[in-house]
Amino acid sequence: MVLIVRDVADRLKPEEARIVTEPLKVFFLCTQNSCRSQMAEGWARHLKKGVIEAFSAGTAPAAVHPLAVRVMAEAGVDISGQRSKSIEEFRGQDFDAVITLCDEARESCPVPPPARKVVHHSFPDPAKNEGSEEEVLATFRRVRDLLRDFVAGLPENLDVGR
Repeated sequence: MVLIVRDVADRLKPEEARIVTEPLKVFFLCTQNSCRSQMAEGWARHLKKGVIEAFSAGTAPAAVHPLAVRVMAEAGVDISGQRSKSIEEFRGQDFDAVITLCDEARESCPVPPPARKVVHHSFPDPAKNEGSEEEVLATFRRVRDLLRDFVAGLPENLDVGR
């Protein structure tokens, strides 16, 4: 997987650094906000409580995929109360980082919400997988685990200072 980081704002100078007492606002963006961004938001809330305030949305939102809810529950993370949201709900808000999780979202949203960093890290879309129920579930589980590992490295892998 390729990680592309694009600075949106000037980095802070070392003498401007201060202790962070508020969580970093991290926005996960995907096309439908039905699988990948929902799972990333769930992982961030589960793994990074107090460190990251997580949000997610889509450029063309659809309902949260029931298999995303199912595989996250298997891992002990409840995303059943989350809902799919449009990026338009977040216009005018600033974030410390915006992370696009699929190429389609990066291409269809050339101007993401304002953020100190915009990061692109593409993950496979488990909803596009075809096959038996067990094959599809295996893909959802694989993407869930990839997202868990990515989110576990936040915020250090973003290099976002305040």
